Amino acid sequence: MIAAIVMTFLAVFLLVGTFLMAMYTEKDTPAGILRRRLRRMAQEKGQSSLPDELRSEIIRETPPLDRFLGRIPLLCNLERHLDHAGIKTKVTYFLFQIIAGSLLAFSLFYLFGYKYMPFKLSFILAILAAALVPGIAALLINYKKGQRLIAFTEQMPDVLMMISRSLRAGHSMNSAIELVGTEMANPTGELFKIAYDQQKLGLRLIDTLANMTNRIESLDLRFFITAVSIHSEVGGNLAEILDKLGDTIRERIKIRRQIRVYTAQGRLSGYVLAVMPLVAFFMMNIMLPGYEKQLFTDKLGNIMLITAFTLQLIGYLIIKRIIEIRI
Repeated sequence: MIAAIVMTFLAVFLLVGTFLMAMYTEKDTPAGILRRRLRRMAQEKGQSSLPDELRSEIIRETPPLDRFLGRIPLLCNLERHLDHAGIKTKVTYFLFQIIAGSLLAFSLFYLFGYKYMPFKLSFILAILAAALVPGIAALLINYKKGQRLIAFTEQMPDVLMMISRSLRAGHSMNSAIELVGTEMANPTGELFKIAYDQQKLGLRLIDTLANMTNRIESLDLRFFITAVSIHSEVGGNLAEILDKLGDTIRERIKIRRQIRVYTAQGRLSGYVLAVMPLVAFFMMNIMLPGYEKQLFTDKLGNIMLITAFTLQLIGYLIIKRIIEIRI
């Protein structure tokens, strides 16, 4: 009991301390953004655009904790995933929040189960709750990445139309990229603004556009970069190519929306089948207290609970796999 109270105190302390540090030290300034990008470029082994002396200097100026986390295989790409998801926070702060959430979940489940369950079962549930927090964080990152990619894909036809009209009006490709970065909303405006700023600093336009793929994983963006790259080598009517590419992207978006309509019933069935047993379990526990106590106290009941949860998860994943149609 004392250990759980101490862990609860540590979890709350870490959460409050992390939010305060993020509030007062994590300023989204151009210098801070530049440092993060240079640090990521220096840590990437396949990155050859940085000289070795500059790479070693950037690594020396990196905080020791960030250097240590960068050596861990599971965490070396975490900053890139956070950037893809549009989450503006440092990796250390994000990890502190996950650790604090895991400690808090462990303490709460342990204190709750200490009164109603055997020690072994309450400890196992507390461990599972603590392990669930990093999983929820990973799901959050994937969800944010998906939402950001959807927003970027929805804006891409307008971007291509804006660039095409700018080229037809006699402007250069650099001016068209600047126009997109200025006029379009995020995330598209932010990405193209970064590309234009890099081009002003001396990087080739093709290279700046290719670097955009390091900040978002979009197949439509790769098509656009390929079209611009081919045009820079062999020439041609780039405005017409971009118009056709924009029409293709619009048709893909239209087909994707139609598929979501056709699979709406399957998604709803998956959600209902996933939530209904949990709702029935808690409602039965409220209406008839103690009726399901044997599932927690008896060994066979524990096996039944674990089996039911596993089968429920497998069924939900199978339904999700069926209704997911790639375009």
